[in-house]
Amino acid sequence: MMEYIIIGLLILILIIHLIPKKNISESNITERIGKLETSMIREIGDFKYDMSKELDDEFIKTNKNIEEKLYLINEKVNQRIDENFDKTNKTFTSILERLSKIDEAQKKIDMLSNDIVSLQSVLTDKKTRGIFGEVNLQNIMANVFGENNKKIYDVQHTLSNGTIVDCILFAPEPLGKIGIDSKFPLENYRIMVDKKESPEKREIALRSFRMDMKKHIDAISDKYIIEGETSNQAILFLPAEAIFAELLAYHSDIIDYAYKKRVWITSPTTLMSTLTTLEVIIKNIERDKYAKVIHKELNLLSVEFKRYKERWDKLAHSIDAVSRDVKEIHTTTEKITKKFDSINNVEMTDEYEKNHLLE
Repeated sequence: MMEYIIIGLLILILIIHLIPKKNISESNITERIGKLETSMIREIGDFKYDMSKELDDEFIKTNKNIEEKLYLINEKVNQRIDENFDKTNKTFTSILERLSKIDEAQKKIDMLSNDIVSLQSVLTDKKTRGIFGEVNLQNIMANVFGENNKKIYDVQHTLSNGTIVDCILFAPEPLGKIGIDSKFPLENYRIMVDKKESPEKREIALRSFRMDMKKHIDAISDKYIIEGETSNQAILFLPAEAIFAELLAYHSDIIDYAYKKRVWITSPTTLMSTLTTLEVIIKNIERDKYAKVIHKELNLLSVEFKRYKERWDKLAHSIDAVSRDVKEIHTTTEKITKKFDSINNVEMTDEYEKNHLLE
């Protein structure tokens, strides 16, 4: 805009110089030019002032808008930063918790590995393997019937033939005493299921395993089934579910052999369910026993109540007779009273007449 004014001023001066100087004096031209210059300078000054003021106002307004925008942007940025910080903090906390859980799980896995190693070392020895089966059996009996419940079972029970059974179960009649013995044929089982072993070695282990099972069945049948003392059946307890599953899946002939010998093969799970069923039967028998006692007592009470009723009926008849006698006596008393009243009235009349005659 300033450039246009300056250009216009220059054009005006040029026009003035080109005008003919016939009628216009030089002094007038100079005066006019001076006035024009003064006017132009004043206008230029005003323009500059207005322009500067407008620019300042625009600058202040723009600066204010920029500051407001920056403030809003800063607020949003801070809000986003705070939200992201909270999310990051929560994520970090969750990661720490998971790491602590993973650390705990790792410790438990290490402990379990140690337990497994120690258990493997225990199960490699035949004697400790037998103790393991006995302890497992005792725990199952305690879980079902309670600790040391001598009325229902007894551990390490000595029979009349001198043998000691791992556990004897005092089942209700007609079952009677049932011997439960733990057997753990693990060595040959491990070899026959180990695919790393040669087929020949696995076949030999398979035959040995079958022989071991039949020996155990024969031993339980011969030692723990005593006529007149125990039930005609016994239970062989296998502490390992895997061995029991192996027998059911691939050795049904051994199951049949045990059945002929009156020996029932069980695992921890099947023994638990069997004992639970027996527990229900025992409770029902006890309940029936008490029901019989209650029924007997009720019959005796019924007899006594009949006697009570007979005596009460006699007493009621006696009370009725006494009541009738009382009523009759009351009637007689009323009659006698009336007689006395009439007699008294008669005596008074006679006495009155006698006195009257004497006068």
